[in-house]
Amino acid sequence: MDVGLFTANNVWMMICTALVFFMHLGFSLLEIGLTRQKNTINILFKNVFIICTGLLLYYIGGFNLMYPGDFNGYLGFAGFGLEAPILPDGSLDLTYSEGYTYWTDFLFQAMFAATAATIVSGAVAERIKLGGFMIFTIIYVGFVYPIVGSWQWGGGFLSTLGGDEGGFHDFAGSTLVHSVGGWAALIAIYILGPRIGKFGEDGKPNAIPGHNIPLAAAGVLILWLGWFGFNGGSVLSADPAGTSIVLVTTCLAAAAGGIGSFIFSTILYKNYDVTMMLNGILGGLVGITAGADLMSPFESIVIGLIAGVVIVLGVALIDKLKLDDPVGAVAVHLICGIWGTLAVGIFGVKAGVTQFLYQLTGVAAAGVFCCLTAFIILFAIKKTSGIRVSKDEELEGLDIHEHGMDAYADFRMNQH
Repeated sequence: MDVGLFTANNVWMMICTALVFFMHLGFSLLEIGLTRQKNTINILFKNVFIICTGLLLYYIGGFNLMYPGDFNGYLGFAGFGLEAPILPDGSLDLTYSEGYTYWTDFLFQAMFAATAATIVSGAVAERIKLGGFMIFTIIYVGFVYPIVGSWQWGGGFLSTLGGDEGGFHDFAGSTLVHSVGGWAALIAIYILGPRIGKFGEDGKPNAIPGHNIPLAAAGVLILWLGWFGFNGGSVLSADPAGTSIVLVTTCLAAAAGGIGSFIFSTILYKNYDVTMMLNGILGGLVGITAGADLMSPFESIVIGLIAGVVIVLGVALIDKLKLDDPVGAVAVHLICGIWGTLAVGIFGVKAGVTQFLYQLTGVAAAGVFCCLTAFIILFAIKKTSGIRVSKDEELEGLDIHEHGMDAYADFRMNQH
């Protein structure tokens, strides 16, 4: 083993781990900025709870559900807790991987685990009971996310669809991370119903502006930076060729997503909507995540541009269906996640009808499993402890009712 190369690989992976952790701040700021100030503490609490719980659940069993070793391809479990490979002399077995240690592998993968619930948090903002959301997070992050991940990254049935030629391809999680959260978000907003005042008596949607667009913009830029670790770390080494092209395709798709959504929304609505542009950037990032390692720079731009258009159409579709998604999470993470996954069969070195069908199979498998499990969990919570806050709590704000405090104690506004 080249100790110098191994160390460089491991350090790169740890840097990427830190960048993905930093994304949780980006998610928090984006969600806060696009919602009303009376729910800021509630959103902060949810996001901090998600990362704390996600790490612990991934330690307890999530990591070994996702990477169970030899299993039937659908469900396996390697045991509770962590058990690193140890040599007879008591030192860590560094042959675990050519690129990183067992501990680095766990921590990097754990950063991804909580993202699925973070996506749901934005979609259900401003009207979900905190207790119900916490129960959902524990079950969904603890069981559903790692099981779906095992189907591909753990050596499960999706990874073997094509035999030795390789099957389903999802480089960093357009489906396995983003759509897993996106499907749950879709089911959750269907069960919850829209916020009070979102739709008028005529059924037309009303805008409920976020209270701090600068925070939302900061959140998106932080997420863009974090994607250097999200996609760059998914190379699983510091390989110069692999990491550099992945970062280039990731950034170009993000930029193209922002421009695509800006141009298309301006044509449709005749105004320069910065929130649509911000979500377009995220749509481009989600869209390139499945095939960032397979695309040329030009192909990544095309994928990003299409994702930008998809965002605008997706947000309009959610409104037309009379669903309420305050931050556009379903359009960004689910619809663009599906687009990015299918794009692997259309663009890049694996493009072809067979690959497209593999990608479609992965989208369908994750969609069916995530929708069923999310519905069962959320419906059970609704029928037992209840899932939606009262009308008075929603109108007055969750911060006062569920937390007894105000995020801006010296700056109060009537946001009913």
